[in-house]
Amino acid sequence: MNKQKQAYLKFLIYIVVIVLVNVAGVTLFFRLDLTQNRIYSLSDASRTVVSTLSEPLTIKVFFTKNLPAPHNNTERYLHDLMDEYGRAGGRFFNYMFYDVTAKEAGLTSETDRNRKQAEDYGISPVQIRVIENDEVKFQQAYMGLVIIHGDMVEKIPAITATDGLEYKLTTAIQKLNNKVSTLLSLKEKVKIRMYLSSSLSAVAPFMGLDGLDSLPGGITRMVEHLNAKSLDTIDFKYVDPTKENNLDAIAQEYKIMVLKWPDLARENIRAGTGGAGLVMEYGEKRVEIPLISSMNLPIIGTTYQMIDPNQLEDLLADTMESMIGINQAIGYLGDHGTPVLAVPGMGMMGQQQRSTMNVFNQLISQRYSIKQVNLKEEGIPEDLNSLIISRPLEKFSDYELFQIDQALMRGTNLAILPEAFNETMPGQSAGFMGGGPTYDPIDTGLSKLVEHYGVSVGTSYVMDEACYRQMMDPRRGGGEQKIYFAPMIDGANIDNTPGYMKNIKGLVAMKISPLTVDKEKLDKVGIQATKLFSSSNKAWEMKKNINLNPMFIKPPADDEKESFGLAYMLEGSFPSYFAGKPIPRKEVAEADTKEEKENSPDLSKFQASNTMLETGKPGKIFVMACSSMLEDNMLDSEGRTTNATFVLNIIDHLNDQNEIAAMRSKKQSLNPLDETTPLMRSAIKIVNIGGLPVLVVMFGFGIWVRRSARKRRIKGLFATDKKE
Repeated sequence: MNKQKQAYLKFLIYIVVIVLVNVAGVTLFFRLDLTQNRIYSLSDASRTVVSTLSEPLTIKVFFTKNLPAPHNNTERYLHDLMDEYGRAGGRFFNYMFYDVTAKEAGLTSETDRNRKQAEDYGISPVQIRVIENDEVKFQQAYMGLVIIHGDMVEKIPAITATDGLEYKLTTAIQKLNNKVSTLLSLKEKVKIRMYLSSSLSAVAPFMGLDGLDSLPGGITRMVEHLNAKSLDTIDFKYVDPTKENNLDAIAQEYKIMVLKWPDLARENIRAGTGGAGLVMEYGEKRVEIPLISSMNLPIIGTTYQMIDPNQLEDLLADTMESMIGINQAIGYLGDHGTPVLAVPGMGMMGQQQRSTMNVFNQLISQRYSIKQVNLKEEGIPEDLNSLIISRPLEKFSDYELFQIDQALMRGTNLAILPEAFNETMPGQSAGFMGGGPTYDPIDTGLSKLVEHYGVSVGTSYVMDEACYRQMMDPRRGGGEQKIYFAPMIDGANIDNTPGYMKNIKGLVAMKISPLTVDKEKLDKVGIQATKLFSSSNKAWEMKKNINLNPMFIKPPADDEKESFGLAYMLEGSFPSYFAGKPIPRKEVAEADTKEEKENSPDLSKFQASNTMLETGKPGKIFVMACSSMLEDNMLDSEGRTTNATFVLNIIDHLNDQNEIAAMRSKKQSLNPLDETTPLMRSAIKIVNIGGLPVLVVMFGFGIWVRRSARKRRIKGLFATDKKE
């Protein structure tokens, strides 16, 4: 009876423990993500975005229930993702799932209202394929959501896969977490300091700056107007270095322009100095905007120009948004023969089509504001975080190179994608039809700037045995044709150490040129160079008589092949190419300068300092001699391929958005197996076919031995008791 009571007591204790464990599991629920890239966990960037919400944000999900695989997994993943966002976002983040499933007896009133609401938001059903009873059927299903933040609505109409879903959601939420929310969460005000010496008033008329005296008042009114639109988050102050006698200290700290002039006896003006500049600061970020700019013109000589306060407001607003992380601005060089970002229509018949970058423009515009930079006329704006220079064809003047150099010195990061050759097709005007293209070396002068920073671009194309293989027409024998000028970059030749390169397992390049890094020069100035990817060790160069017809390309001997560096990221404080050199003059037409020369005062005795930065702020330069990587045939519109991920991650890194790059790289469709030798493949096959059964037999034999030993031990114990 005692033993029976003990058994009942143990059973009751077990029941209580099971109930308590289930209660604890409900109240103390946690999830453990064991995937390599933590694809089922929220990224740091997503947590940051939703945790900084200052106003309620609601996500309404319209998803048909009981869908077949793989769409049911998408719904489950979406539920888990919403839970993760909810835990990170707190009380300002809300989400709801709406039942839009058609019932067997027809629509209920609730699902009818939900469907109408989805259609009002622009969410329409999509057609999916269903296999039932060995039949292929098609079904209409709702698989979309809308994000509501205040009066603004953003929608994702079709969620057909989990790839990149977190990235889409986070970037959409970030877009809706508008300027007001960001300004309300600022920990400190944005400081704007205007430095303008009153001593400049005496010489302003002789410099062509007649409106200089009214500049402080105009800028003050402009900043007050901007501050009202920015929820009083600007701290503005006007400083007169002449009155406060601190020009030297200000010029040394902020690098504003300092002007020195000699005695002007005829005008009864004594020698003096003065400074002018506008400085915007937030946290550790700082941008210096010149109020007066100097320029050397042929015949005329030195001229000075004053900034227009009306244009300054837009510049300050864009700079402020960039500094506090609302909308970062990046530049794209739109002249010098670079490819156009977007082509509205097809060219006329008979005209050669230019390479298009519509997909690149579409993908980048989702996160950044792209500004076309006309270097010949307007120069480079000061508020740019980065500047993309892709395949320029026309010569850069020294003054234009000076502008690029000084933009880098100010902290504008550069993405330089030059081309070694200009491919031109034979025209009908030459008197013949057909024929292959010609490849003429391109010399824009940009190479000397890049070489000064530590990278040399080879005048050749890299051919590689590890390349893209094109399927041949069966009518011509079929098989594969190696496209040697399109190297396939595998994971072994990609550096995944940087966070923005993580999970990039393979790339495809085309018509790419080799890069050489001057390590001694870079080490001397403290520049860090990271080789992002390289060709295989079965590559070679095609330097002369360029012919990319695969039928006429014969690979050289193995001892003539090697690996070439193809993409580098340089980071550090770069020395200016023009350090110790006179500032180049801007090239203008001679006819436009004669009349101005006659009416211009002699300013040759004026001396201006801090007009050139000889050492730059910490910056980055990305160099890859393959502009085709940005073209439509190399990118996908969804941004899911590794080529698109690589390009977008590079742009994010140049704009200090490494967390977004890491989130985008969490899940990639390309995950190739590592290359192995035939011997290793045979060994793996033997282990899989014969090794596993052998392990099972050995495990069973071990169990048999253990049981036999236990039987002998028990038998020995009973035999001992019997003898006693």
